[in-house]
Amino acid sequence: MNVWLAEADADADRRAAGIERVWAQGGCVALAGPEERRRLAEELALAGGFDPGPAVLLGSGGSSGARRWCLQPLAHLQASARASGAWLEGLGVDPASCLHLNPLPLHHVSGLLPLVRCRLWGAELRWLAPDTMRDPSRLTATCPLPADRPVLLSLVPTQLRRLLADPAGIDWLAGCRLIWVGGAALPPDLAARARAAGLPLAPCYGATETAAMVCVQPPERFLAGEPGCGTPLADVRLRLDPGSAAVEVATGRLSPGFLSHGRLEPLPLTADGWWRSGDAGHLEATGLRIRGRLDGAIHSGAETVFPEQLEVRLLAAAQEAGLPLAALLLLAEPDPEWGQRLVALVRPGPEADPEALLAELGRQVAGWPPAERPRRWRICPTLAPTTAGKWRRGQWQDWLEAQPAPPGPGG
Repeated sequence: MNVWLAEADADADRRAAGIERVWAQGGCVALAGPEERRRLAEELALAGGFDPGPAVLLGSGGSSGARRWCLQPLAHLQASARASGAWLEGLGVDPASCLHLNPLPLHHVSGLLPLVRCRLWGAELRWLAPDTMRDPSRLTATCPLPADRPVLLSLVPTQLRRLLADPAGIDWLAGCRLIWVGGAALPPDLAARARAAGLPLAPCYGATETAAMVCVQPPERFLAGEPGCGTPLADVRLRLDPGSAAVEVATGRLSPGFLSHGRLEPLPLTADGWWRSGDAGHLEATGLRIRGRLDGAIHSGAETVFPEQLEVRLLAAAQEAGLPLAALLLLAEPDPEWGQRLVALVRPGPEADPEALLAELGRQVAGWPPAERPRRWRICPTLAPTTAGKWRRGQWQDWLEAQPAPPGPGG
């Protein structure tokens, strides 16, 4: 088996060098975060003679809780890099002249692609350590941005929110030519703050199965107030499933499949060769707008409710009201009358009175439609997304179901 399980090395340069060395030798690199490395090792132990050539295995499916190991050949990653490079050229940016900053982990496709892009384009790549990203003053001191060439940056919304909360972070972001934001939906309040600061955000959409981004919005259109995540890249076609409104993708860089129980299971495709994502969307003249995860949508009464949209709405209301809310997640539980009802998991801020916070959150949603109002509220001290800013809803659904029944209707 010509597969190398990469060490969980905190030094990004060493890890990247190891990845490139394996690819140069015709091998496959298996990448996982420290908490999942053992699971990936167990999967590889079952794989026997698995030898896909220069490629990568990455975790996928984390938002639903069903983790799978997605295979992407190096050629597909390079095709993605060529497509994003051509998109930059369409904006008048020479990819080879850029400094590409990357604060994302290599075991996520959005953190791996900057390495592939820069090698293909001949651009300079610089890694940004996670602890530096949490301290905007330190970031500006240790990573001053050059004024003589374009700076590209890849972020997830969690990182963007942290930087926007500090004037030093806003000033630093303003030195970038373009800021790709993906991995999760861009909340409206963050978009508004970024526009007010004149920041060149480029919201994008993609997946491990598509070798990263398949559509992206130019900064000029973002700053003009257009919503969504833009139009498809040159090597991509998008459509919606008529029944579910699921986003479907056709591109030559779709994954060959998932490593499961030691065998490569082909990527499930429609009869005409399109991959159906787990996201519901709208296709408009300005491009794609994501409504939310289909596996997270609930059916309450006669309504289809997308909890992710409601989370963004409630977080924005809580922030405007100055509530000490650290994290919020809306999940579903069975209801004999409604079919399903929402339950809110809440992690209070360190200074919060939990009961007072829950009472105030309840007041914030009092005027919402009944299907959109959480029926119960539960304090969850450990509630947090992954380091990439994504929610593993299956994990927190298991946590909710393991809790003792609440003493009363309020939870």
